[in-house]
Amino acid sequence: MRPRPPIKGRGIFSGTGLVIAALAATAVALLYPLWSYAGRPRPAEANLLSAQTVTTPYGPLSAQDRDFVTKVRLAGLWELPAGELAEHKGTTAAVRTAGRHLVDGHASLDAHVRTVATQLGVPLPNQPNAQQEQWLATLKAAQGQDFDRQFAQLLRLAHGRVFALVGQVRAGTQNSLVRDLADDANATVLDHIKVLEATGYVDFAALARDLAVSASPVPTPQETDPSAVTPLVPSPGETYSLPPATATPPETDSP
Repeated sequence: MRPRPPIKGRGIFSGTGLVIAALAATAVALLYPLWSYAGRPRPAEANLLSAQTVTTPYGPLSAQDRDFVTKVRLAGLWELPAGELAEHKGTTAAVRTAGRHLVDGHASLDAHVRTVATQLGVPLPNQPNAQQEQWLATLKAAQGQDFDRQFAQLLRLAHGRVFALVGQVRAGTQNSLVRDLADDANATVLDHIKVLEATGYVDFAALARDLAVSASPVPTPQETDPSAVTPLVPSPGETYSLPPATATPPETDSP
């Protein structure tokens, strides 16, 4: 028997397969570093994150920390005057009591935030922002029970948004002064939430809808050196002792 001649092309196909396998292995080797680093910050992003955090004697101070300090001051710039309006315009004892809590709470919290801002070198605003000015104008124009409803709903909405921010900052900050401020803000905001709800004018269904919608960005007022900001204090002659945290106003009359 004659030996069977070799099949033409077998050597070519075998060589081609080796080439393809080699190319595939090379591609995997090149792509693996890209896959293993997927999702990691790029050098530019890492440098930006690092630049947003500064070193202080009280621990690292992040951009979120500085934003929180500014927002605590901003809250007082409109919520204390709103509390004074409630003291004078509220038609029920519960609304007037809620107003007193806002005045006392933000007068105390403002002293704390100004001290922290001075120690950390964080500039503070001296005027409410545009949205807060609009809320104050709404309250100044409202009368009677319409004022009571507007006051309770606007302030409860604002405090609900701040309450979530306080928890986020308190959980993540590495700065001891910011932690202390967050603790103070948490007690104050929770107290205000409770007294506002005790007025009986909070519409919880509307509140849930409003809280589900992200607040539109508003311009931040011009910031100044923390040592030059005007302290928030009650109007002359309006002095009250600071209420205990989470206190509930007495139900002396109905809305």
